[in-house]
Amino acid sequence: MHDLIIIGAGPAGLTAALYAGRFRMDTLVFESLSAGGQILLSPSIDNYPGFPEGLSTDELISRFKKQAEEAGIAIESKEVLTVEQISDNFKVMTSEGNFEAKSLIIATGAMPKRLDVKGEQKFTGRGVSYCGTCDGPLFRNKEIVVIGGGDRAIEDALFLTGYASKVSIIHRRNELRASGILVEKAKRDPKIHFILESIVEEILGIDKVEAVRIKNVKTNAQTDVSCQGVFIFVGIKPNTDFLKNLLDSDDFGFIITDQEMRASKAGVFACGDCRKKSLYQVVTACGEGAAAADSAYKYIINKR
Repeated sequence: MHDLIIIGAGPAGLTAALYAGRFRMDTLVFESLSAGGQILLSPSIDNYPGFPEGLSTDELISRFKKQAEEAGIAIESKEVLTVEQISDNFKVMTSEGNFEAKSLIIATGAMPKRLDVKGEQKFTGRGVSYCGTCDGPLFRNKEIVVIGGGDRAIEDALFLTGYASKVSIIHRRNELRASGILVEKAKRDPKIHFILESIVEEILGIDKVEAVRIKNVKTNAQTDVSCQGVFIFVGIKPNTDFLKNLLDSDDFGFIITDQEMRASKAGVFACGDCRKKSLYQVVTACGEGAAAADSAYKYIINKR
């Protein structure tokens, strides 16, 4: 029986692991993929305090992981299948066996949402992508479109200008939701063009992407925009399906907690992008991870 199991090793989970190690809690950390989570889909981070010149996300996650390991916490590559409550403890069932703990921290993050338009599924991997840093080099000297208006969309649009000949940003509103500094950078880049108040209705092509069909939300006029790549950034979906309604969540599956990261069952805490909140950033994930570990430690102490 362990004191704590942390599920997920992104910025929130790794920070929780660091604090759990410093509290000397008997802790397991499970991550189904590689440590880092969704932040690794971005090449760099420019708004993390203490790094005014920015730094690569690979380097940042490597530092997080090293700190957690130096605090005595090992990160194990295991996929969590489901979680059950047994009395006032918890059983975590993984692809490689079952484990029990007195408390849990859910830090499983989120994944990109799909646009759900005709052609999206057909051309995924053949021109449709959800990760600029992963697939950008495939579109050297090509015309691409980026769908979305948040930070992630604009960050990837800026990154993709290093490869593409033209980047068209398509957004359904007349203003972008991204931070002002990112919008300013995008507007200064001669390769970036904006198609606002428009939605994508279909992704066109035969064997690979050749164009997108867009509709102006005010006039309903349809236009085909020629492109060879489509990058979709229209929000995130929390990775919480494995919990099977164990915890209270909102209509989208984001876990509901209080300000101390306590979820609806005693002994369970949540942090990072899987948690319902207003700001999804690395810096907030780290703060939540620290708070979750502190709350879990106090929970275990009170149990004793």
